[in-house]
Amino acid sequence: MATPHRLTRGLLLAISCLMMNATARAKNPDDLLALLDPICASAGVPGMVAVVLHGDQIVAQGAAGSRSAGSTQKVMIDDRFHLGSDTKAMTATLLAVLIEEGKLKWEATIGDIFTGWVDNIDPAWKDVTLEQLLTHRAGAPANLDADGLWGRLWERKGTPAQQRLQLVRGVLKHPPVVPAGTTYLYSNAGYAMAGAMAEVITGRSWEELLTEKVFQPLGITTAGFGAPGRPGLRDQPLGHDAKGQPVTVGPKADNPPAIGPAGTVHLSVGDWAKFVALHLRGDPSNPHRETRLLKAESFARLHQPAPGPGEQYAGGWLVTRREWAKGSSPHATGLALNHAGSNTMWFCVTWLAPERDFAVLLACNRGGEVAAKACDQVAEMLIKQFNEAP
Repeated sequence: MATPHRLTRGLLLAISCLMMNATARAKNPDDLLALLDPICASAGVPGMVAVVLHGDQIVAQGAAGSRSAGSTQKVMIDDRFHLGSDTKAMTATLLAVLIEEGKLKWEATIGDIFTGWVDNIDPAWKDVTLEQLLTHRAGAPANLDADGLWGRLWERKGTPAQQRLQLVRGVLKHPPVVPAGTTYLYSNAGYAMAGAMAEVITGRSWEELLTEKVFQPLGITTAGFGAPGRPGLRDQPLGHDAKGQPVTVGPKADNPPAIGPAGTVHLSVGDWAKFVALHLRGDPSNPHRETRLLKAESFARLHQPAPGPGEQYAGGWLVTRREWAKGSSPHATGLALNHAGSNTMWFCVTWLAPERDFAVLLACNRGGEVAAKACDQVAEMLIKQFNEAP
């Protein structure tokens, strides 16, 4: 899975100089087809969906293209799209729920949780905290190739929770790549270990916990795990590799469940918008702040990047500042939360501007730079057209 800062760099540069004046507004929430359709065609992206939020209200949305390259089956607004690493914010939110329930602490350590479950933990891991895992400052590896672990995880032996413990054991027998707390190192393994912490202390799978404690309270009904759709049917969009070739539903259509907490959720863009709206409205800088599911202090902590060198990363969000994201204050820039996600066969990106109570969400059923550029182009256009002061 790609890191958010690399895949969205073109957008970061492009939208920094956008004018704040909105152009002609759309007349209804189902009006983005005319914008999306030509981009799908010109970029070589099979299908795409998009949503624009003001607060918790969808003010524009659309679906364009086809479920599979060369297919006549059109993408529908309720179709499921794979979120890749945009799953991370959901995992961090789940863990915040468990913390508020008293089952975990931000300061809980790998030694606290995994002793008795994992033998031969390298001593350098024992004081690494849950919060360091969620902010990519735990020293967890960027890949899982050591000792052939990644290949073994692809064998998918046991339940998803058992596969995650297999990952944890494989990682913890080696020391952290860098000392914990010293620098930013983006790691899917770190989020997988955080999810495994939740499983160990509750005795339930990450998939069950996320569904019960995050999706159901938010009214999210389309969420699932792995590639959307059923094998042999074209009931949902198919992912496409970087060359634009469709990937049929099956074991090769997504990464192993072992890294599920880092990026295996799929759902409709409308349901994804419910989750994004939760964080948009929950941020302390939103003038229309309204907290649900979590207390105010939990949102503040989830949106606060860890100190130190490297990217400013919080609980599933890349934290930055942009001129177009400023509110009514005299400051030159405003807070922006961002994340992109891809399992190499899908791509998505979201931008949140809490001071303006505004967000955009994009997803397409192709991976690679072609997909990233197409989504960046649409995000730039939507920000320019719909961004208004609160």
